[in-house]
Amino acid sequence: MNNKETWKRLIKYTGRYKKMTIWAILCAILSVVASLIGPLLIGRTIDHMIGVKQVNFSAMLELLVILAIVYVVGSLFGWLLIYSTNRIAYRTVYDMRRELFEKMNILPLSYHDTHPQGDSISRFVNDMDIVSDGLLQGFSTLLTGVIMIAGSIAFMLYINPLMALVVLISAPVSFFVARFITTRSQQMFREQARILGGLNGYVEEMIGGQKVVQAFQYEERSFTEFEEKNQALYQAGVKSQFYGSLSNPTTRLVNNITFSAIAMIGSIAVILNTITVGELSSFLIFSNLFAKPFNEITGVLTQLQSASASAQRIFSVLDQTVEQADAPNAIHLEQSKGTITFDKVNFAYNPDRPLITNFSLEVKPGTRIAIVGQTGAGKTTLVNLLMRFYDVNSGAIMIDGVNINNITRDSLRQSFGMVLQETWLYGGSIRDNIAYGKPDATDEEVIMAAKAANAHSFIKRLPNGYDTLISGTGGSLSQGQEQLLTIARVMLVDPPMLILDEATSSIDTRTEIRIQKAFQKMIEGRTSFVIAHRLSTIREADLILYMKNGDVVESGNHKELLEHGGHYAGLYNSQFTSA
Repeated sequence: MNNKETWKRLIKYTGRYKKMTIWAILCAILSVVASLIGPLLIGRTIDHMIGVKQVNFSAMLELLVILAIVYVVGSLFGWLLIYSTNRIAYRTVYDMRRELFEKMNILPLSYHDTHPQGDSISRFVNDMDIVSDGLLQGFSTLLTGVIMIAGSIAFMLYINPLMALVVLISAPVSFFVARFITTRSQQMFREQARILGGLNGYVEEMIGGQKVVQAFQYEERSFTEFEEKNQALYQAGVKSQFYGSLSNPTTRLVNNITFSAIAMIGSIAVILNTITVGELSSFLIFSNLFAKPFNEITGVLTQLQSASASAQRIFSVLDQTVEQADAPNAIHLEQSKGTITFDKVNFAYNPDRPLITNFSLEVKPGTRIAIVGQTGAGKTTLVNLLMRFYDVNSGAIMIDGVNINNITRDSLRQSFGMVLQETWLYGGSIRDNIAYGKPDATDEEVIMAAKAANAHSFIKRLPNGYDTLISGTGGSLSQGQEQLLTIARVMLVDPPMLILDEATSSIDTRTEIRIQKAFQKMIEGRTSFVIAHRLSTIREADLILYMKNGDVVESGNHKELLEHGGHYAGLYNSQFTSA
């Protein structure tokens, strides 16, 4: 997306506030008109001072009173213009930020897997602020600038066409000088925005992983890497700001040369008695007013270029392809029986590296399926496909005989309860976090779910019990306690099918035994998929699948697989073999 297209798109956002924009334009016109009347009155006031003892004080006083009123009115509408443009700019950014958040929620998981969180946050915060600043400066400067230039030209032509021609000749020179510089600085601002997003991502990673950073004495190396990224941002910032700032002094140089030429021509005209001293004074003020918008516009070009670069980063997300829409005839999955069929499923994250090939599996209602295997074998990928975080390349996955592509995503995902290895909590109370999937749950239901997950006892020991506020990182809770809350969250929803991806990996063995009992009760009669490295958690599974390179190489229950003496038996026995 080029610079022109970016600004066209930004203007479309501001077009939603037509009434406010019309009011801002009206304020700009009245403010500028007042600014243009002022120099004319000043010139006439000067012409009432002919010489010593030849001053018409009464006429001067009358003009000065009118001048004061004009400037007060101009200042009032100038303030109203700033107020209006501020509202337009902030409402525009409000709309963009809201659309960006909505877009993030409907982007496929593949986008989030391939884009650093810090970079996405940078687009929400830094890039939005830069766009806001650019719009604030651009609106008022451009609105008043265009009117000021047109009005100044009219008054200068009225006073002296020849001198006006000299001023007009300088305008294209200023324009092309500014355009030459800004065209070459635009790429530098894009690079600066890109590096800033990368730096934010790196800082987020290091702050989020401070325990690991300190445990491995990585502080010095992390600082070195940060310094390299920070230095790159410094270099990009210096270059972009330097080249961007050249436009203002160069246009001022052209305007100063023009002003000097006008002063000389005007002085000669006064001597020749073709214009008065007052008219020359007015003309010089008008020439400054004519040049002022060019100076102001070139002065804010740096911010406008930054805003354009940041807007392009925002629009690049808004233009991303969202999850494929539900089929027009997609059904709403009500209470599922839990029959799941994988029929010759093929999938690859990268087309050049197939992960799952020709995978087939029939799961009967109420079956507890355990999936084991080495890291990267495709265990979690099966879950991603089942939840339609990714779609299969070929083949089909069916629930109760219906292809999941013909089921609405919302109803499909509501049919599964997920407990992941990585806990996710948000800023709020303990009660709110447990009731995340069922906001209308009663206190009794929340407490029952917490008791079932073995979380009630530690919650009651917290300062405010279920009303205790926690941060998104869990605050003072241990990792095991955070996991218990996520388990309670699923138990409250009571879904027909379950997915447990290393759900008890952060819990001590004694708590794990109690949780397993709770799981047994919850799983009873429900189809469930359990991914675990702790093989002690899956011995009671009805069917164990051992996956390798995306294929199921062994299947059976715990006893059968041990007797078989294959991959599963080797993995199970390795728990009891000392290094």
